[in-house]
Amino acid sequence: MKKAQRRLKLAPVISMAAIGMLLAGCSGGADPNDPNASGGGTAQVGEADGVVDIYGPVTGIEAELLEKSWAKWSEENGIKIRYTGDKNFESQIGIKVQGGDTPDLAVFPQPGLLHATVAQGKVQQLPEAVQAQLQSNWSEDWQNYGKVDGVQYGVPLMASVKGYIWYSPKQFEQWGVSVPETWDEMIALGTEISKKTDEPAWCAGFASGEASGWPGTDWIEDAVLRQSGPEAYDKWVSGDLEFTSPEITSAFESVGKILLDPEQVNAGYGDVKSINATAFGDVGTAVAKGTCPLTHQASFLEGYVLDSKNADGEKATVAPDGDVWAFVAPPAKADDPVSIVGGGEFVAAFSNDEETAKVQEYLASADWANSRVSLGGVISANSGLDPANASSDLLRSAVELLQDPNTTFRFDGSDLMPKSVGSDSFWKGLVDWIDGKPTEEVLENIQSGYDS
Repeated sequence: MKKAQRRLKLAPVISMAAIGMLLAGCSGGADPNDPNASGGGTAQVGEADGVVDIYGPVTGIEAELLEKSWAKWSEENGIKIRYTGDKNFESQIGIKVQGGDTPDLAVFPQPGLLHATVAQGKVQQLPEAVQAQLQSNWSEDWQNYGKVDGVQYGVPLMASVKGYIWYSPKQFEQWGVSVPETWDEMIALGTEISKKTDEPAWCAGFASGEASGWPGTDWIEDAVLRQSGPEAYDKWVSGDLEFTSPEITSAFESVGKILLDPEQVNAGYGDVKSINATAFGDVGTAVAKGTCPLTHQASFLEGYVLDSKNADGEKATVAPDGDVWAFVAPPAKADDPVSIVGGGEFVAAFSNDEETAKVQEYLASADWANSRVSLGGVISANSGLDPANASSDLLRSAVELLQDPNTTFRFDGSDLMPKSVGSDSFWKGLVDWIDGKPTEEVLENIQSGYDS
């Protein structure tokens, strides 16, 4: 088996035609100057040696839980799984591939990045046993997110539901306010809370190392999906609807009513520009302490909240009657169907030995999904996942949203776009926007990522 050299976030409702457009838009993300860009799955590498190296973006306690999730299986099957987490995975995986420093398996946080990496010719196609597990446990839509030119390279892993609005039920009761039913009511809610408290109602954090800015893309994606609908969202993600179009400009303007308004942000941290200096997970702590009335973040924020203390110095709770709870960002109109944007990771192989294949097969199984979800803090779109294994009411509600056929689901747009846009010009554009660059200029700069 080839060892890595240690140099160092069901049945979503989306048409198959739309999937084709999405993936076609992603497959062009490879470096055109890369001499290895010749397609995937052709290299014959790997030698079984009892160890499978996995490289991914998951770090800290989440990495510890990841290792715990496969520990029993690893022992029973006599395969040591050695995981390395890297917060700068997005920038480092390309360097590793071009330098011949590939792991056996890699956990890709964006399909667009996976597709660009496949184009470098080092990623293996799925073995038959892994393909069978994939088809047994994942909807056709989720399978397609891991395909390039109709060939399967990635296996879905964990998932997240984005666009939750986190708040304190006790503070809502104190202020006499309620959960809004529409997007405009949500904006009005922030204004009402600001008047009652004479402080900003919203907090936000875009700081995430080299990935800074991504929390802002989630805001824009929520607005596009709810205000312009799934068809416009699909065209935008596939590159057929430009960032400078009226639909995307309108989404920025709508989100700007919150994120660019000094009377609305940044609760507990400072002015608008402080958003770029605030770590994305810190906002969970602020809501738990009661210094941030409202924040927008994915289901995984619960983990940050549970690691926090409430205003009384006690361990924070997440429940409808607890210190913190959340509702999904509301639709443009009260009678619109529930729409959510979600994300997830995909496991791809650089080695083709039987032990690597067995680990990848296990990670595609319902057994692994239930093992990891039962440890807390995450969910999965694996159809074999029992919602009862989710560690909280909030996460169970997220699983139910993913499994509800009436939910309009779209994968995170920036994760599906070519790397030069989704994890480059789009992320950077949101940082520039918060720093005061005019919206029109920001949108033009993001769109120019397609020419990179």
